[in-house]
Amino acid sequence: MSAMKDRLIARIARLGPLSVADYMTECLLHPTDGYYTTRDPLGQAGDFITAPEISQMFGELLGAWLAQVWMDQGAPAPFTLAELGPGRGTLMADALRATRGVPGFHAAMHVHLVEASPKLRAVQAATLADYAPSFHDNLSDLPDAPLFLIANEFFDALPIRQFQKHAGDDWSERMIGADGDRLIWGLSPPAPLAELAAYHAMQTGQIVETCAPATAIAGEIGRRIATHGGAALIIDYGERDSRGDTFQALAAHTYVDPLATPGQADLTAHVAFGPIAKAALPARASALCPQGVFLERLGITPRAKKLARSLGGAALQSHIAAHKRLTHPDEMGHLFKVLALTPEGSPLPPALDPGPP
Repeated sequence: MSAMKDRLIARIARLGPLSVADYMTECLLHPTDGYYTTRDPLGQAGDFITAPEISQMFGELLGAWLAQVWMDQGAPAPFTLAELGPGRGTLMADALRATRGVPGFHAAMHVHLVEASPKLRAVQAATLADYAPSFHDNLSDLPDAPLFLIANEFFDALPIRQFQKHAGDDWSERMIGADGDRLIWGLSPPAPLAELAAYHAMQTGQIVETCAPATAIAGEIGRRIATHGGAALIIDYGERDSRGDTFQALAAHTYVDPLATPGQADLTAHVAFGPIAKAALPARASALCPQGVFLERLGITPRAKKLARSLGGAALQSHIAAHKRLTHPDEMGHLFKVLALTPEGSPLPPALDPGPP
């Protein structure tokens, strides 16, 4: 067994079964054996590829979106340009390249990155060396200033809890226990849970996922934007509300059993955008928009055609495939959604409709 599995089984023997949230936290963020603290998980050699790694167009368009919102709000200076979970820094680098020609934007910005992984921090520092980014463990450490923020595939990795419906108002929490050297699923004793009252109509056996860290972070983002101005752009896979069991693990670009190799696979769940929008009040939330529609409204197809003029052969085919992967409904175009947060009374952000989600 791995050191991580040994540790988890010993913890279960000592303290009892783990919630999904406790399991995710241990597997992803343990200081010596956690998934994010021990590796660079991105790219073909890693376990998954995010949109910025697929094509430069993604980060360029998001950079243009941020610059337009900044100008629409009167070009405040100075301001905080932040990213949550910046991966290799690719998205931010592409966004900054696309905004070099925006008068005053770079002179007014200070780049801040919220990143838990020491391995990825080193990569980000190298990628963005020309911009001297500041690193933070938590969003709360950002300075008090107008905040223009991107969170791409950040919320999906936050620890969730899962609850299974019983008759009446009773719920059991899905827990992770041990049977010898195996990790196994189990249920806590049924009990009423007031915080799940809104899901009273769900059928017996159905599962609801909650994510307290997501709503806490959304609340902090919303408070800062409502107080100081700015905007947040949240892009992730999910729906308006929690819809069943979405807990999943990915290793070497393949879905695997989430309990089989703790610490060796990425663990995520679909994002419920409705609770995020509600928690961000008094900041205003946009309507939820599929990623493909959002990128098309921002002009990804004309941009793709312009870039294609200088390409040929395999490079051109790769470019065409990247455009399709980002926008097509059968790929990332529909599953991934976009939500923006802006101050109440500010202009509606580009490419998005009025909310709520």
